[in-house]
Amino acid sequence: MTDSYTPQELMVAVASREIRDGDLVFVGMRLPVLAYAVARNAHAPTARGLFEVGLMRDQPAAAFLGTMGDPPNVVGALWATRMSNVMALMAQGHVDLGFIGGAEVDRFGNLNTSYVGEPRSPKVKLPGSGGGADIAILSRRWVTLMSHERRRLVDRVSFITSPGHGDGTPGWRKRNGLLGGGPAAIITTLGVLRFPEGGGEAYLASVHPGCTVEDVRRGTGWELKVADDVSETSAPTESELAAIRRFDPDGFWTSPSARSAGASP
Repeated sequence: MTDSYTPQELMVAVASREIRDGDLVFVGMRLPVLAYAVARNAHAPTARGLFEVGLMRDQPAAAFLGTMGDPPNVVGALWATRMSNVMALMAQGHVDLGFIGGAEVDRFGNLNTSYVGEPRSPKVKLPGSGGGADIAILSRRWVTLMSHERRRLVDRVSFITSPGHGDGTPGWRKRNGLLGGGPAAIITTLGVLRFPEGGGEAYLASVHPGCTVEDVRRGTGWELKVADDVSETSAPTESELAAIRRFDPDGFWTSPSARSAGASP
């Protein structure tokens, strides 16, 4: 934690900047809920939020959300429908940006939420896809948020639940019939990783204040490439922090002890 904000608050601010005005955003839970609220009240006033439980909003909920199905998220919704209708919008190609969480991500942006270890005797069993695979396959671009640890940023995931750029070869997604553009960024507690245009291997684009390139490399499970113009991540602005703390007043998702870096669909 810096003197003025937590790593989670920085992640929320960075994630909010991925949202463009006019985007239809598959929001997910935890930090992305706050990211949508920040973006909607700042640079993306016409962005709409889509929630897997069957809700669409054109503004953030007026009160804290512990889950996406909480009453404040229903009140004032543009559309309160079934999950199948929400997923159908994505299948039709209408979702511009999706947020997905995961236990593991690899150098090509593939996400694992299925198991860690060998399939017949896994070390850890995980909840599975939920809507994650749909978001990864169908949204025009997607972003994942997670704590920066070697056990999470791995050379190759144990199982590809939500495909990123596959084996990293050019055109992998198109050859395999995946309609969306794939991962745009991996936002972590140490920095921001991005991908070359058209896919491929992640590279370090920016390092968070107080961190170094070597800190990020030590926390990464592969030989991480670094952009020639690697920069320092812009700290949260006063207005971004004000919005984050308005929608998470007790720091449930953003305190230093919160285990909320992921973004579950």
